[in-house]
Amino acid sequence: MTEEQSYTTEEISKLLKISKLTVYDLIKKGDLVAYRVGKQMRIDATDLEAYKRRSKQLQSSGQRIPTPHQTSASGTQPGQGDFQATSLQSTTPVGSAHAITPASSAHTMTAAPRHLVITGQDVSLDILMRHMEKQTRDIRPLRSFMGSLDGLISMYRGESDLVSTHLLDGDTGEYNLPYIRKILTGRSYVVVNLLSRPAGLYVQRGNPQNLQNWTDLSKSELRLANREKGSGARVLLDEQLRLHGIPSTGLIGYETEETSHMGVAAKVSSGEADVGVGIEKAARLVGQVDFVPLTQERYDLVMLRKQGNEAWTESVLRILQSSEFRQELQSFEGYDVSRTGEILYEA
Repeated sequence: MTEEQSYTTEEISKLLKISKLTVYDLIKKGDLVAYRVGKQMRIDATDLEAYKRRSKQLQSSGQRIPTPHQTSASGTQPGQGDFQATSLQSTTPVGSAHAITPASSAHTMTAAPRHLVITGQDVSLDILMRHMEKQTRDIRPLRSFMGSLDGLISMYRGESDLVSTHLLDGDTGEYNLPYIRKILTGRSYVVVNLLSRPAGLYVQRGNPQNLQNWTDLSKSELRLANREKGSGARVLLDEQLRLHGIPSTGLIGYETEETSHMGVAAKVSSGEADVGVGIEKAARLVGQVDFVPLTQERYDLVMLRKQGNEAWTESVLRILQSSEFRQELQSFEGYDVSRTGEILYEA
């Protein structure tokens, strides 16, 4: 290997036979040196070899290898079978590179930045990251595009710092809090609203199947473009199917999963599916697909309250409650910012 050779996080996960989440955690903790080229994380071959040498030395000396989580023989963490591949993103301009300095060399710097993992897909998180980078020089936000439920589980495991979630509890009609309370049992945290947005059905242009409400999903031979397990859209669909007594087996394509709202909307737009569940914004971006709004979902953020988090959590709250941040969100049609920055629950 040459010094010029480098790998993506996905290639590293395959080479080391570990999950991508573990790769991200190694980067976050400074055990594996990485840098950004535009929106992509890269690891040089020399840095990979250096990490492997350190691991072998620790193993031969009887010390614990500094990987953040044990992995199974298949390379996934226990209980992680439903997790989807994630990617990290920063708002560094495309084409630039910025090194992430490992903890082992932090003593050579006056103030090594702390890496914060933010989960979720909405564009509002990109805006939040930009404000965080401007206002808090000592942190560097990283983006993980996992679903709401998986994000909460990753927070429970200590893999994420700020989690976005839009999970409907069909029995109570409440968003997010029933899931947060169950998953983050024993943790101290704060839940704050980011925004509300319309959610409903993607249908083909002109709505030839005349799908107007959730009960219409019982129509025979309906082809579905579905989201992955753990996503807010998948939970919304499953809860509505349960509440209306509609068996998922009647939906062709229920087991086939897309990993984004855009992916679902594109399947419907192309004619490969008759219907999908998601947010209005994706329908506007994809085009050639109509949207049937059925609910207004609440999109919240969860931050753990623990020692060392105080400064950046307060900074995030100030950003969310600022008029500048709200004005940026209001530029996106369909976003309701009437409660943005409101603390909804504190454990």
